[in-house]
Amino acid sequence: MNPYSSLEERAFWSPAIAKRNMFDINDLWRPAFKIDGKSMIVTFGSCFAQHFSRALVARNFSWFDAEPAPMGLSEDDAKRFNYGIFSARTGNIYTTSLLLQWTEWAVGEKPVPDEVWEKDGRFYDPFRPRIEPNGFASREEVIESRLLCVEAFRRAITTADTFVFTLGLTESWWNEETGYEYPICPAAIDDSFGRPSDVFINQGYAQISASLRRAIGLMRHLRRGLRFLLTVSPVPLTATNSGNHVLVATMESKSRLRAVAGEVAGSVPRCDYFPSYEIINSPPFQGVFFEANRRNVNHNGVDFVMRTFFEGLSRARQADPAQPATPRPARAAQPAKSSADLVCEEEMLAAFGPVGGKS
Repeated sequence: MNPYSSLEERAFWSPAIAKRNMFDINDLWRPAFKIDGKSMIVTFGSCFAQHFSRALVARNFSWFDAEPAPMGLSEDDAKRFNYGIFSARTGNIYTTSLLLQWTEWAVGEKPVPDEVWEKDGRFYDPFRPRIEPNGFASREEVIESRLLCVEAFRRAITTADTFVFTLGLTESWWNEETGYEYPICPAAIDDSFGRPSDVFINQGYAQISASLRRAIGLMRHLRRGLRFLLTVSPVPLTATNSGNHVLVATMESKSRLRAVAGEVAGSVPRCDYFPSYEIINSPPFQGVFFEANRRNVNHNGVDFVMRTFFEGLSRARQADPAQPATPRPARAAQPAKSSADLVCEEEMLAAFGPVGGKS
């Protein structure tokens, strides 16, 4: 028997892609597990992860904020101080090894470091360099805030039903002496923060996969049955230290991340993959989801990604009458207009280019 004869239309390029308007391409994702309005969801990862948290909140899903802004802080100031960006005030977690590092601190596998950077009487957190734009008043404040964030990250794990993680980068910076990883090159933040012990590592498939698997395993020691939804950021690199052209470096990096995410989602129980990367970057969409700089994802791209996500949840609910209805928006959504509106440490690298400023 021909195994292709019984396949659905979505399995064939011509009816699923070629014969459709690009905006009519659908059924790109079928959830591996139930996510509904009662599911407690946390989001972490690269810049693009922020679109998921905003869309979930706008549609009255149960997005959990383990480290909310202080009472009375305006919405603009809350964003400026990195509250409500992710489910804890971690800043961007670009790599799977950074995810593992935060997880090891949260479960007590490794001690939380006491490294602090100082400049002009202000103090900065090397592991969250943008959470306080003007720095902290003292070294003690940095450490206290970091410990509070580690505890919030732990609380996010123990509270969540679904952990959404967006893989962003393979290129990473480490302190060779301590073994700690930083979210961005220290010298890119300020020349005085760089040290001879800072080393660049462009992580390979094996390291990326091992870190992700280890992080999932440690989290499930805290929260048995925790489900994971993996996705890959479609946003190209701001800059590369690999020695390759930034276009080549971007494709290599995203290909590795996509391969790891797919393999882990296909082999680890209660783990799924959502195709953010494919929706924005696949040839059928002809690059129309990018801004003029061909890097930031525009609002049409964000809308299409999130529409695909919620339509997938809706189809799953319709296929299972026992599932409760998927929540509908009950108030005006305030999503990012594009990826340019997100909080991203990596954008700081653009200032070191030949023309400077944001790309």
